Amino acid sequence: MNVKLRQRLKGDKISLYLDIYTSGKREYEYLNLYLVPEPEKGKLTKEQRDENRKTFVLADGIRSKRFLEMMNGTYGFRDREKAKGSFLRFVEYLIQKRNTSKGNYDNWDSMFKHLKKYVKTDVTFNQINKQWLEGFKDYLHVAKTPADKLLSQNSQLAYYSKLCAALKQAYRDGIIQKNPAEVVAGLKAGETERSFLTYDELQAMFKADCDFPILKQAFIFSALSGLRWSDVEKLTWVEVQHSKEMGYYIRFRQKKTKDTETLPISDQAYQLLGERRNLEDQVFEGLKYSAWHNLKLQQWAMRAGITKHITFHSARHSFATLQLTLGTDIYTVSKMLGHKNLKTTQVYAKVIDQKKQEAANKIKLEL
Repeated sequence: MNVKLRQRLKGDKISLYLDIYTSGKREYEYLNLYLVPEPEKGKLTKEQRDENRKTFVLADGIRSKRFLEMMNGTYGFRDREKAKGSFLRFVEYLIQKRNTSKGNYDNWDSMFKHLKKYVKTDVTFNQINKQWLEGFKDYLHVAKTPADKLLSQNSQLAYYSKLCAALKQAYRDGIIQKNPAEVVAGLKAGETERSFLTYDELQAMFKADCDFPILKQAFIFSALSGLRWSDVEKLTWVEVQHSKEMGYYIRFRQKKTKDTETLPISDQAYQLLGERRNLEDQVFEGLKYSAWHNLKLQQWAMRAGITKHITFHSARHSFATLQLTLGTDIYTVSKMLGHKNLKTTQVYAKVIDQKKQEAANKIKLEL
């Protein structure tokens, strides 16, 4: 990186220009400043020498300014005015861009509500530093939900992660030259309680009546396949396929990860789908997610003699734990669940280990 002042004879004058070299590239900037050349005979007059001196000083000042601008751009001083902008307005802009995904949008929106409570009025980019971020983490520890309950550990993690994502985007956009979140330790994820059904409990629910047959049909299918609610709800007949080699399987794109998956399903799971219809039709037509349907799901579980709290996602958890309990290796289970990281599946393995420990402690001998 360098900026040099150079001269070139142009007609009867000497043109001054900058030779700018940076990142392996060279460019020239002509200054429209000229020196009077030495005559072939005689010398420059005093006035000419003084004029050349002034012109050269001016040109060298421009050279110094260009060099300083290059240095500032490289080491973090360019566009300082941008950092004086409102961070809250920037986050609002990011939230609107995520309006196509309800789950993601709601998470960002909840984070933003807590962010406004934390800053009270507004905050500029250059006010956000390590101390400010540590303060936001402390705020999340005592913040409450609309139901007046403390935020869960995972909610705190989600909101802080969204804030860090906003700062990372600001860095990418050139608004800030350094990301302060890089020097602040993140929050740890809490242990999530995954409610699942044992084999006997799943069997009991299979035999019990449900007020909404389509809900029962979809739940049992999820428990036999491991498919998420979002993928069960949008499943169409074109995604349900069959081959001699694989039998029945589902070829679908995960709504959560956007990855395309091929998931083998059992003959019994296929039979739960009912009569095949048009390829573009939804398999579980009429399936809905609401507080009312969740209540009916819980009532169905109670009718089956199950008192633990059950949600639709419990079906997927049940699939994972039952597969591991019955001896399926964790790598295969991970692939069937569509997990990108084996660590995600290992949570279920911990549940199995805990159950083994509980079983071992049931046998006690007394003297």
